[in-house]
Amino acid sequence: MSVGGFFWYAGAFALALGILIVVHEFGHFVAARLCGVKVLRFSVGFGKPLLSRRWGRDGTEWSLAAFPLGGYVKMLDEREGPVADEEAHRAFNRQSVGRRALIVVAGPLSNLLLAVVIYWGSNMVGTEELRPVLGTPPAGSIAARAGVQERETVRAVSGKAIITWQDLRWELVQQAVDREPVKLDVISPNGEIAFRSLDIADLAPSALEGDLLKEVGLILFRPRLKPVIGRVLDGSPAAAAGMAAGDEVVAVDGRPIAAWNELSAAIRAAPGRQLTLEILRAGTPRVVAVVPATAEEGGKPIGRIGIAAREEPGERAGLVVTVQMGPLAALGSAVVKTWETSIFSLRMIGRMISGDLSWKNVSGPVTIADYAGQSAHMGASHYLKFLALISISLGVLNLLPIPILDGGHLMYYLFEIIKGGPLSERIMEIGQQVGLAILLLLMAFAFYNDINRLVSG
Repeated sequence: MSVGGFFWYAGAFALALGILIVVHEFGHFVAARLCGVKVLRFSVGFGKPLLSRRWGRDGTEWSLAAFPLGGYVKMLDEREGPVADEEAHRAFNRQSVGRRALIVVAGPLSNLLLAVVIYWGSNMVGTEELRPVLGTPPAGSIAARAGVQERETVRAVSGKAIITWQDLRWELVQQAVDREPVKLDVISPNGEIAFRSLDIADLAPSALEGDLLKEVGLILFRPRLKPVIGRVLDGSPAAAAGMAAGDEVVAVDGRPIAAWNELSAAIRAAPGRQLTLEILRAGTPRVVAVVPATAEEGGKPIGRIGIAAREEPGERAGLVVTVQMGPLAALGSAVVKTWETSIFSLRMIGRMISGDLSWKNVSGPVTIADYAGQSAHMGASHYLKFLALISISLGVLNLLPIPILDGGHLMYYLFEIIKGGPLSERIMEIGQQVGLAILLLLMAFAFYNDINRLVSG
């Protein structure tokens, strides 16, 4: 990875992490203030403060600390130091169980609310998405055995209507976790309705670690475009080489080219290496030399020369759809999406604990940074949706009943209600140690998976 690429990925990751931490801790802060609890410090990061300033009627210290993987809100608490008599009523430990629970749960709920807001805005603005139009499945694949045909459009998955390729992916992933047969409601190019049943009972658990649609044999239909240039980007290697819209590439380094995907593959495979392109311009043969610029994709270098294919008239309309909703429908869809993703995350965790799914599905900061960089390269819409997904994961993780997490504190409060009084300091101390051990184990798994992905590519 180039130095510029590293800083791009690191910057995208840092921005995402900063937003998620601030939103989470701000939830705790607002709930504490609403409950009358005095906040002493709002910190983004742990350790020694790098920047610090006191602000607000309570003189709350707002700080940016050295270790950025987290943050905290420190509240007035008699268990952590002496509290003046006139402020004792504002101490966290003096609050009712209900108020303490509200302050604790406000952090994870803020992360879930952020996801709702992002999805809501995205739904209202509208995005252009790929239609779920299927290509010819590989021979012997699950889709092939189900009778899937080229250019069939999926209308529903197990009775749930879908509109986009991403909808198809999401519904299939949810079904695959339970190993239940997936029923596709499809419509052929001539308008005939048919049903395809995908038997995924014997699908390997490792299939969820990669591209599940590809594992099943569901391939996005791609029209066989001619290698004719539709657009040349200003300042690109192609523009510098004198290429123009309308040029048809017939050979690369002497190898005949018959379709756009062949041209694209040849360019991607040659970052920084000169290619000799034979083209036809208005029927006249020409030869141009072009050096593809090096770009990053999935942490690997690829070549790009800044050209786009010429679209066949009417082809695009049948392959893409603009998804846009009114405010109320967009909000409802955002809430449902956040809820379904949260429940799915819990199901995945449960399956990993039971051994039905591999712990390879646990990702660490390196993988998350990679996804952050890739989504940022794809545009603001994709980056915001990535941010929403990570925010949901953070919210769900913090609600797990693991001591040291917000969910662990909620578990303590539940026991307090049942017992009729707070748990002993010794029990809570042991719980914190157990919770810390669990988190360290999860971090070890995450870092191992990150390293394994880097080594294996």
